[in-house]
Amino acid sequence: MNIIVLIKQVPNATEVKLDPKTGNLVREGIESIINPDDRHALEMAVAIKEMVGGTISAISMGPPQAIDALSEAIGMGADDGILLSDTAFAGSDTWATSFTLGKAIEKKGGFDLVLCGKQAIDGDTAQIGPQVADYLGISQATYVCGVEKISEKTIVAKRQIEGGHEMLQCRLPALFTVIEAANAPRYPHIKRLIGSCRKKAPLKIWNAADIGVMTADVGLEGSLTHVIQTFAPKHTREGEIIGGDSVAAARSLMDKLNERKLL
Repeated sequence: MNIIVLIKQVPNATEVKLDPKTGNLVREGIESIINPDDRHALEMAVAIKEMVGGTISAISMGPPQAIDALSEAIGMGADDGILLSDTAFAGSDTWATSFTLGKAIEKKGGFDLVLCGKQAIDGDTAQIGPQVADYLGISQATYVCGVEKISEKTIVAKRQIEGGHEMLQCRLPALFTVIEAANAPRYPHIKRLIGSCRKKAPLKIWNAADIGVMTADVGLEGSLTHVIQTFAPKHTREGEIIGGDSVAAARSLMDKLNERKLL
């Protein structure tokens, strides 16, 4: 089985900060990591490969430093990696990002299964996976927490739903979005990490021309939505101290709570 895993390099969630003037994420000096849900997708891909054989290709879209995420993916078990990096891709919304990833998958070709995390911690839209599947015109299942059975033409996914699970049989090729409950991702193997950094490393960088897209169809120009402003909401609290003896204070508190329909 030939598997493609979509991964994204994101700022460490515990250190995300917004520039108070621009409203943009502050990335300078912030540790970058593979999006947590994408690591679970990688682990699922490696487990499937160990079970039925095949290959794993990791694809990421981002600036040049995102090559580090692909190197880590190879360390975890991917066979090769492709970075989609071009100034034309900058400012992409989920529509333009999904289109770009879909074109890259088409160029790569020969896949049976596409895996990605449920959502990215820096955007939290959970739209990329379903939109890529829609672009490719393939079966899809979201919130996948396990794979039960694989045949030549179909795959059975265990999908988390409210109050339990359901089993879905999907025709291949298919795309799954994977959740945290699926597994515990392994640590990268040091020899594979070193191999990913060598001159003959199985890593490629594709730009807009390489995947055959016009710059007007990707990036900010090709996006259907535009972010006007990003800001952290300000929280204010108002307090009141009720004085007097305990009985009077209790009655006053009860009256105020009743006025606000809190009792």
